[in-house]
Amino acid sequence: MPMSPLCNVTHPFLDADGDKLREECGIFGVIRASEATATTALGLHALQHRGQEAAGIVSFDGSEFYARRGLGHVAENFSSSEAIAALPGHMAAGHVRYSTTGGSGLRNVQPLFADLASGGFAVAHNGNISNAMTLRTDLVNKGSIFQSTSDTEVIIHLVATSRYPTIADRLVDALRLVEGAYALIVMTPEGMIACRDPLGIRPLVMGRMGDAIAFASETVAFDVVGAELIREIEPGELVLVDFAGEIRSVRPFGSPPARPCIFEHVYFSRPDSVFAGRSVYEARKAIGVELAIEAPCEADLVVPVPDSGVPAAIGFAQQSGLPFELGIIRSHYVGRTFIQPGDGARHSSVKRKHNANRALVEGKRIVLIDDSIVRGTTSLKIVEMMREAGAKEIHFRVASPPTAHSCFYGVDTPERSKLLAARMELEPMREFIKADSLAFISIDGLYRAVGKQGRDKTCPQFCDACFTGDYPTSLTDLAAAEAKSVQLPFADPKAA
Repeated sequence: MPMSPLCNVTHPFLDADGDKLREECGIFGVIRASEATATTALGLHALQHRGQEAAGIVSFDGSEFYARRGLGHVAENFSSSEAIAALPGHMAAGHVRYSTTGGSGLRNVQPLFADLASGGFAVAHNGNISNAMTLRTDLVNKGSIFQSTSDTEVIIHLVATSRYPTIADRLVDALRLVEGAYALIVMTPEGMIACRDPLGIRPLVMGRMGDAIAFASETVAFDVVGAELIREIEPGELVLVDFAGEIRSVRPFGSPPARPCIFEHVYFSRPDSVFAGRSVYEARKAIGVELAIEAPCEADLVVPVPDSGVPAAIGFAQQSGLPFELGIIRSHYVGRTFIQPGDGARHSSVKRKHNANRALVEGKRIVLIDDSIVRGTTSLKIVEMMREAGAKEIHFRVASPPTAHSCFYGVDTPERSKLLAARMELEPMREFIKADSLAFISIDGLYRAVGKQGRDKTCPQFCDACFTGDYPTSLTDLAAAEAKSVQLPFADPKAA
């Protein structure tokens, strides 16, 4: 079977502070397309913001599977005609990733592929399995041999060891054992399967382009490839598409209340996408409106921290009646391969991406709007940069509630001890970033901005665990790790 991974040189990701919640992954798949691989590469390009460490595509030509994976951006791996030609067939699926579970490295680049007893099986996974280590340990003890450190491979082994007769039933059997968040695109010799976890934490949508059916993490991918949005994949739903074009839908997990990730509205999704039935751009503007209502201030200008703070800043400015101005200019040419400076210039890391528009902000009272504060180090540097540019007052407004808890559903967050909001109350946070004032949107304000009357405390409409600590699923691996750490001090030192 032709399998030829492409290995590129690893480039350091330019985020020295780790001060942004990073999108977990993006997936795209298409079946019954005359140019399946080219379409998939284009779809992945539209989802590049969701993962910039690696990209991969697997295709199927009716008899054999072909794979090409590489570290780096989609364009680094799939821009040549030779790369596309090496992946023939009318079905293909692709993946862009950051390393959440499993770490970086070519062996963890998806889609993952295995030859099962029933034939080839490829899977692209967006999310995180919160009991992966527990399942993996059990599988290894029973004889499974893992080729990667990715939690996604657990799904492959569970499918391989299932005793059900059909591949769809085996997949359902496997997913019944899985905790956490997942959106999957699966390729088999019979066709393509797309599914979403029972709570719908991670996004997945379905579209049509002629006779072809496509699946993607975001609707913007359909805009780029020329597909028409059909609908979202429902939480807990499996959609099966065969090569004749027959589409089947099954819902084997019941109908628990959905809990899609609310941070898709705040930051992850592209603003030109639609998520949970609402324009992401409009939702972010509405967040700015709510923020201006909840935390107004006297100022001369509203300035976004580009690019993620722009829609919320527009909403804030419109609601408050203040001018919206680009007081910070972002360089779009700072890439992954940017040469790192010496120690004497490391403090200027923010200025390589952002620079104050001195002529505009000097002597002004400004409202800075950003999407979130994670560690707080970038916020501090931006405030200091604006002070150096002569801003008279700096009022920091945040378009999300305080991020005080880690995410275990596929988002690359620091450990909780490194989250500023987990360590400090509001006033110490303000002092840390050196702003004249600091305010976050409330959790109810965020819910109102995305179209709800407020947060239903008894049954929240979204997954908001990074703000509230209210995790919608069990966290088996975390509980096991914590139990182990608690027991360590009581261990017999002679036992070693």
